[in-house]
Amino acid sequence: MANVLTIAEQREGSLKKVSLEALAVARQLADASGGSVTTVLVGAGVAGLAATLGSYGADKVLVVEDASLQLYTTDGYAAGVSAAISEVKPDIVLAGHTSMGRDLVPRVAARFDAGLATDCTDISLGGDGRMLATRPVYSGKAYEQVAISSDPQFATIRPNSYKARDADASRSAAVSAVSVALDASNYGAKVVEVKRSAGAKVDLTEANIIVSGGRAMKAADNFKILWELSDAIGEGCTVGASRAAVDSGFAPHNMQVGQTGKVVNPSLYLAFGISGAIQHLAGMRTSKAIVAVNKDPDAPMFQKADYGIVGDLFQIVPAVTEAVKKIKAEG
Repeated sequence: MANVLTIAEQREGSLKKVSLEALAVARQLADASGGSVTTVLVGAGVAGLAATLGSYGADKVLVVEDASLQLYTTDGYAAGVSAAISEVKPDIVLAGHTSMGRDLVPRVAARFDAGLATDCTDISLGGDGRMLATRPVYSGKAYEQVAISSDPQFATIRPNSYKARDADASRSAAVSAVSVALDASNYGAKVVEVKRSAGAKVDLTEANIIVSGGRAMKAADNFKILWELSDAIGEGCTVGASRAAVDSGFAPHNMQVGQTGKVVNPSLYLAFGISGAIQHLAGMRTSKAIVAVNKDPDAPMFQKADYGIVGDLFQIVPAVTEAVKKIKAEG
């Protein structure tokens, strides 16, 4: 029997998509073994999200609320999640492999002297009923399967690796509060303010479609044609950049896709003027479909792409944008 606990991630009162994806994994594992699914929700004024978590598969929701948890802070969230784990004693703990997940989960796992598999693309149960986690290694060129001998077993899931279940309004979760003593004055760091980047849309790591530009964009102002294409595509689409474009000052670092940027896993990745350096491929090679546009027919990106166009991106991007607008207008 696998009893699974997921760590829900929310921003400004809205659940992150990866939280629902983690719930889908947890539900799958629990149903296969006769276990249950518990979700811990941490924040301030977030109890209203418990019903949503229930409709997406949680059997029980533990809520940790405190004014000091209004914004994410490592110490506060780690204390809250640890208290929930101590109460439930799950076999498996799952969270999204996001900026928050990468910071929070290792700290919590260390508190329980437990093993952790990170950036997993598949989670299953072995013949002994314990978790088997599949994760990419060597910049995504190979995969390894990890088994953890400690309890509980921790894992973070790469966003977009799983599809969230459809919400079931007839499902509800038992909701209870977790009492934990929090003292913000003892936190090692305090988040004063969170600023949203200008033009920011869906987070790169959760985007379903990504339009990326490389050094061939030539200037920061030229990225506007990529934003126009992204706007035409609509919800679930955002713009990324290669390290070369970021180093050239064409885009901020938070748009960088790659080994030293963000690892993404969209359904569709559109690479405009990106040569396909190993560093960049490491950050997007698990994309479901890749389209490359480059003047150089020998660009390494074409070897990874499912579809390729040899041509001038400044002619192709506007043409694609107009085609998308026309298709959407025709319904």
